[in-house]
Amino acid sequence: MIKTVAVSVVIPLYNEEESLKELYNWILNVMKANLLSFEVLFIDDGSTDNSWNEIVELADEHKEVKAIKFQRNYGKSAALQKGFERCVGEVVITMDADLQDSPEEIPDLFAMVKNEGYDIVSGWKKKRYDPLTKTIPTKLYNWTARRLSGIHLHDFNCGLKAYRKVVVKSIELYGDMHRYVPVLAKYSGFTKIGEKVVQHQARKYGTSKFGLNRFVNGPLDLLTVVFMGRFGKKPMHFFGAIGSLLFIIGFGLALYLFIDKAIHLYQGNAARLLSERAEFYVSLASMIIGSQFFLAGFLAELIGRSSSSRNQYLIEKEI
Repeated sequence: MIKTVAVSVVIPLYNEEESLKELYNWILNVMKANLLSFEVLFIDDGSTDNSWNEIVELADEHKEVKAIKFQRNYGKSAALQKGFERCVGEVVITMDADLQDSPEEIPDLFAMVKNEGYDIVSGWKKKRYDPLTKTIPTKLYNWTARRLSGIHLHDFNCGLKAYRKVVVKSIELYGDMHRYVPVLAKYSGFTKIGEKVVQHQARKYGTSKFGLNRFVNGPLDLLTVVFMGRFGKKPMHFFGAIGSLLFIIGFGLALYLFIDKAIHLYQGNAARLLSERAEFYVSLASMIIGSQFFLAGFLAELIGRSSSSRNQYLIEKEI
């Protein structure tokens, strides 16, 4: 008989050798104190330090430790995706390996998912130990994410989150999409998304692995996620609507110009050549761009119909 695991803790890491044993012992003490069965999955994202050897030693001593090492650094999304594929716990907890996420939060996060029925509970580091150069852009980024996604979370990028197992098995992460797991989950039908204020620890070892490029890539990834969620299965609804509107505007303006010239000629008045009027080129450009948008939507529909995932829908219950 296979024993049920209550909690899977998925920890992506890159060059965090100093903190791994301390983090695992902290998790172990919390789980024992709360009588929770668990597994810890360390996903080594191509570390170049001694991180993997530290994980091997932990795995030799503790049967709860599982680990994967990537050949090179692929990014946090790839590490989380592989952890989600391998985890078996009823509730999945994600956290960073730098000791800035406190394992003491795990029991409460577990209870919110298990007992209160949340699909996702996201941590909110209300009080942060970060410089203003990081906190101010983060606030702006979170405000934008709330507006575009319709999900009212204060801290989308918090690594400490809890999920029902079915959620992590139903989504696919790639690129830098780890920031938008709640958005991906929402578009997959998991709408009960909660938030919990969590403690933010000051970094004890090493340095941050994220650069300023995330403030550029983050909004672009958000637009991708929102667009794919809304129009991924029906691209013509987006491209076709814009294309049709532009074509109608351009055609209407061109028709007005022709009628206006015809009236002037009928009345015997001198009429300017259409090629001398700026409105003619505006109408021409609108019709051309509108046709291109419509064609893009048509091609996207053809590609979508030949995709292997076109009819993949999540079934919640079946009799």
